[in-house]
Amino acid sequence: MKRTLTACSMLATAALLFTGCETTPRDTGAYVPVNTTVNDLENHEPIVLMDSRVQTSVTCSGIQQRTMEDGRLGVTANIRNRENRRIQVQVNCVFKDAQGFPTEGEETPFRTLILTENGQEPVQFISLNNKAQRYTIRIREAH
Repeated sequence: MKRTLTACSMLATAALLFTGCETTPRDTGAYVPVNTTVNDLENHEPIVLMDSRVQTSVTCSGIQQRTMEDGRLGVTANIRNRENRRIQVQVNCVFKDAQGFPTEGEETPFRTLILTENGQEPVQFISLNNKAQRYTIRIREAH
């Protein structure tokens, strides 16, 4: 009995020592991007609200687009306060080419816009060159 127990324990020990862990093959190479359509409103919409508080407080009641005499793109947006209190936001515009890529130097600096209670203010942007064909107006909370 003692020999059988010793033999079984030796076999179990040998089995544990010589059994390797299963490893998953290491995958290397190129991968495709994941979730490319998640949170990409700036690629499709003419106006985007950058945070939830602005989404609650601000809306755009209309956008007017025009081409200037020299070929530059001009955009005017009516930004409206939806709340019964005065708010302060920052607005900028990114001008883009026909494929949706920003044209060189065409991101305007953010400027502060103060909206009175339930008020509406027009904001105007003009591109620096005639390459702009599309745009995205971005609105964020002013701190």
